[in-house]
Amino acid sequence: MAALLDTGFLLAVIDADDNLHAACVAALESETNPILPDVVLPELAYLILRELGYPTLTKLLRAVAAGEMDQAQSTHQDLARAADLLEKYADNKVDFVDCVIVAMAERLNLTRVLTVDRRHFTVFRPNHCAYFEIAPTP
Repeated sequence: MAALLDTGFLLAVIDADDNLHAACVAALESETNPILPDVVLPELAYLILRELGYPTLTKLLRAVAAGEMDQAQSTHQDLARAADLLEKYADNKVDFVDCVIVAMAERLNLTRVLTVDRRHFTVFRPNHCAYFEIAPTP
């Protein structure tokens, strides 16, 4: 089953000192088709540089460039849907990347998201399913 990857989840996978590292690594290893949304990479790169440094970022970029993770490109349709979601869920302080992930999940008919942001992803009510299946579970 395919799953979209969120920024905080990947940061926890990469950072061995993260409290959720083991749970996130286990969740990632159990996935048959994890997909990296293009909008996650810039946000993740910023956080890696800030918290872990250049060597960690270059290692990640080389892995992605080598095709170690499937990538999905956001579309104009995804960005329009993300704008709708930002408006709808503004009171919940959802962020842009989360909204694009929701839009991509709807377009790709995916119901599984690997994220540590349960607060936001349990609030979303996607068009294609009742709710998202979120991993790792608490």
